[in-house]
Amino acid sequence: MLCARITNAHVVTMDPNHPTARELGIWRGRIVGLDADVAGLPARKVLDLDGATVLPGFIDSHVHMVWAGLKAQAPSVAPSRRVDDVLKVVADAVAARPRGGWVTLAGYDQRELDRPLTAKELDAVSDGRKVFLGHISGHACLVNTAVLDLLAPHIAGSDGFLAEEDMGAVLQLRPPHSLGELAGAIEHSARVCRSEGVTAVAEAGVGSELFAHSPIEAAAYQLAHESGRLPVRVQLMVAADALRAVEAAREDTTTRAFGLGLRTGFGDGRLSLGALKVFTDGGMMARTAALTDPYEGSDSNGRLQMAADLLQDTIVTGHRAGWQLAVHAIGDRAVDVALDGIEAAQRARPRPDARHRVEHAGLVRPDQLRRFARLGVTAVVQPSFLRYFGDDYAAIMGAERAPWLYRGRGFLDHGVRLVGSSDRPVADGAPLRAIQFMVERASASGAVIGPDEGIDVDAALRAYTTDAAYACHWEDSAGSITPGKRADLVVLGDDPRRVDPGRIGDIEVVRTFVEGEEGDAACAGAS
Repeated sequence: MLCARITNAHVVTMDPNHPTARELGIWRGRIVGLDADVAGLPARKVLDLDGATVLPGFIDSHVHMVWAGLKAQAPSVAPSRRVDDVLKVVADAVAARPRGGWVTLAGYDQRELDRPLTAKELDAVSDGRKVFLGHISGHACLVNTAVLDLLAPHIAGSDGFLAEEDMGAVLQLRPPHSLGELAGAIEHSARVCRSEGVTAVAEAGVGSELFAHSPIEAAAYQLAHESGRLPVRVQLMVAADALRAVEAAREDTTTRAFGLGLRTGFGDGRLSLGALKVFTDGGMMARTAALTDPYEGSDSNGRLQMAADLLQDTIVTGHRAGWQLAVHAIGDRAVDVALDGIEAAQRARPRPDARHRVEHAGLVRPDQLRRFARLGVTAVVQPSFLRYFGDDYAAIMGAERAPWLYRGRGFLDHGVRLVGSSDRPVADGAPLRAIQFMVERASASGAVIGPDEGIDVDAALRAYTTDAAYACHWEDSAGSITPGKRADLVVLGDDPRRVDPGRIGDIEVVRTFVEGEEGDAACAGAS
């Protein structure tokens, strides 16, 4: 007897061998057959969908679940256009916290304010607290003088706006979150993902000292999983700066390893380790993405996280140790460094199926597209960045470079695998809205950015299903509705391929199934 049978549905399988179906069967959390193979078979539960559209569950290949959950619980200064409005929110948050402690707020964006906000202005409403305003990019912050006084002199002399490693120095000072708080943040983010049709995610870097991630972050994921609070499948990337030198036999290539608070039982179908995350640069909102030529109207090119040769050494070492690499590279200068490192790594020790990824690939020159293809590197982009921040990004890149932002068609035309993701909480995480942007290339203001980079709906759907599964080494178990794969499904109010592209983002997510169940429990415990 089947565990469940879904009937009277419009099933878009994303499997070219059986593109559509009307019926599917589920047993032990797996799809066991389509149409005639399961028609009429007895099942514990029969679900008539009255013609609704069923797709493979969406895969968000680059997220920050802990950060998203903690951010959702923090007071936010967004959206603010006036400094006085920001200060009012800070004052209210300060009043709710004890003197001498830390007050953490989210949503800071210096680009939107009527004038620069400084540490001294924060001091006026701090009342003896240490104030931290997290930037929406995750690559910067604004702090008051009470925090600056705790930092090294070269940092303390700033106006309070700190980016990259200086922000990391601040984060190291804050009291750590408890394991329970971290697990709660993960649960919150995972439930939001489920509500948007996402059934699997890749957490983009646990254990990073650069951004002061908790050393027990992975243990928090395990706690959430074991206590039934992880309603999506999660793959954890490990931050490269979490690795430590280790002694190994001469014939072995592993010279660095990590400790993330793991213990016996870690790693199964619901929670597992994925790629090694390497940071090469910052972000465009903080103006720290590393560019070949300066930002428009500026003499700044952004910055690399460390010297290019050290970054290359990290990439090569990770590759030689057998890791899949997920290299954060937003600016075109950083993309050069990422591709140089991957090329050197493959030259030192060829691994044809390494499936290395460049995370973001925010600004990619035409000549770099050919290198992506030649090296077999996957581009993991965030379409919603241009939807929500595209007007600003286009302005700081200028007319020549704006069409190179978060490419779509350029990658596909060169044979590069294109994967969509959100980078939540930096931007909206809903895959349907991102898919709409990939087709239309329209920012929230209606400006079309790089129209030649638009792709068709089928390609955009693959970026969140089959190609995303491949990028995460899940192609044997996820990404399409194929017998033998997990019954991770999303039921939609309409077919994204049949509606006007401008309506894709508004399609209702009716139901989301993980292993054949709408709740958190797996159908008979598949893994």
